[in-house]
Amino acid sequence: MSFKSTPVEEIPSLRDALYKGFATGKTKSIQYRKQQLAQLAYLIHDNKARFRDALATDLRRHTLESDFLEITGTVSEVMEQYNNVEKWSKAEKADFSLNWFAMNPTIRKEPKGVVLIIGPFNFPMWCLLPPLAAAIAAGNAAMIKPSELSSATADLIAELIPQYMDPDIVRVVVGGVPQVTKLIEFPWDHIMYTGSQRVAKIIAAAAAKHLTPTTMELGGKSPVIVDSSADLKVAARRIMWGKTANAGQICVAPDYILVVKDVEHDLVKELQEIYRQYFGPDPAKSDSLSRIITSNHAARIKKLVDETRGNIVAGGEINVDEKYVSPTIVKDVPKDDSLMSEEIFGPVLPIIAVNNIDEAIEYVNTKEHPLVLYVFTKDRKVKEKIFDNTRSGAAIANDVVIHPAAAGLPFGGIGASGSGYTTGKFAFNTFTHLRASLDNPAWVDSVALGPRFPPYTDDKMKALSKVMSYKLPPRVVTNAKKPR
Repeated sequence: MSFKSTPVEEIPSLRDALYKGFATGKTKSIQYRKQQLAQLAYLIHDNKARFRDALATDLRRHTLESDFLEITGTVSEVMEQYNNVEKWSKAEKADFSLNWFAMNPTIRKEPKGVVLIIGPFNFPMWCLLPPLAAAIAAGNAAMIKPSELSSATADLIAELIPQYMDPDIVRVVVGGVPQVTKLIEFPWDHIMYTGSQRVAKIIAAAAAKHLTPTTMELGGKSPVIVDSSADLKVAARRIMWGKTANAGQICVAPDYILVVKDVEHDLVKELQEIYRQYFGPDPAKSDSLSRIITSNHAARIKKLVDETRGNIVAGGEINVDEKYVSPTIVKDVPKDDSLMSEEIFGPVLPIIAVNNIDEAIEYVNTKEHPLVLYVFTKDRKVKEKIFDNTRSGAAIANDVVIHPAAAGLPFGGIGASGSGYTTGKFAFNTFTHLRASLDNPAWVDSVALGPRFPPYTDDKMKALSKVMSYKLPPRVVTNAKKPR
């Protein structure tokens, strides 16, 4: 079944319906939230074969890759919300304070309201449905907008959501730029966007007009630093997988390698061997390699490869019409090369040789903070030195790509790679308003805070000073002059 784009003129009424649904108060019920989360899990489970087919249509992705990278992880994220919603939603007592305990200071966990979630093309399920689950678990209503580029998956989601979910709290808008433009005209109680920095700036500017809070998961050029102590076979196997899975269209894919010179030659040899093992003599015939989402995206990657001044030592074949980019290894890449000018978002791997780890750290720190920084090393001190002297959304040693699925870890960027978190309890907190609450009994005025009331006197000042006193640590002696 193929869905047409949502008429732009219908979007205001869809939004109004969500606000009316939220106003009924039904999402305050934990049981209701769990029922909706169970429905969302079954939406995926019951239609697993159809999602596999849709992802294969959109990205020519192998079933194994779709199951491992997206479908199973999406169900797991939904079930994490289901299994923890009662615990996470409970009000919390504030830490004990002698001055405040009598007032029962409490943090209430309340929904933000009606939220907008805009998903990307590369993971049209995992970057859309788990955030939806977090929003529902936190008690919100949600408008979701799947990417029009992954049209088969978007159509399937648009078909299934009304069959499984309560339309009072979940609606889908299908379409492209006109639909997104209309959606972001309105105030929302939160916007979560996954995609490019360029579009993120447009969404953030629109949100700022209404002071709408946003969460942005954006990506960037995530480096891999390979130390001379690294297990090069393991490094090559894992890096090549992470660079070619989903044809490199992963926001946390290793974008480029910074390798210490004395192991560069051996690393390249290991990468070339793994290349042959993974894809054989003709990767175009391999069913283990996805395709680029559109011919325009393939053309962009082709331009980067055509203009490189590095040496292509594997791959390099690109067929724009077929949306095919072969896994490509490029060594001797200058730091100002075309391949270093933007996030590649494809299976092309530039390799830059550095003299030492300090040079690698210095180079990383001249760039925007990446969504993740990878390091391959057996030396704990090298790992700690790199992690301690760089900034990134995540810092991962001796593997790539898998950390967003790790239970209990936050997933999000810093600076240009994004802000906020999109998985697990951290996503639940994203969509939760922490509402401070006190209940102050009358007798407190007679023992503690009574002196706050006028008329003010010296005796009241002394009394309040005792109640509100504080202690400072010893002063640290520095070269700075002491204040007079």
